[in-house]
Amino acid sequence: QVQLVESGGGLVQAGGSLTLACAASGRTSIASAYAMRWFRQAPGKEREWVAQMLPSGSTYYPDSVKGRFTISRDNANNRLFLQMNSLQPEATAVYYCNEVAAWGLGTQVTFSS
Repeated sequence: QVQLVESGGGLVQAGGSLTLACAASGRTSIASAYAMRWFRQAPGKEREWVAQMLPSGSTYYPDSVKGRFTISRDNANNRLFLQMNSLQPEATAVYYCNEVAAWGLGTQVTFSS
């Protein structure tokens, strides 16, 4: 049973940065997981994928965040990160860590003008 716990959300302003973290426990080793992903869900919208890391270390992003978001991992501590820069109002969402069928409860990011 995989448990994923996100943290690091909060208030952000235009152009600001924030780093989210995901702690994995249970059977998952982040270093060897099939793929680790970050998603976000804005109010009234569907959940959307924002970053992916494969066991090889290869990373992928949708065009909407490419160049601004960076996914990384700490294998020794089994943690996944999402560095977010140049944040704009569309950043307001609950951000989720995902590994196959396992999801955390999410961490809230709110854009503050």
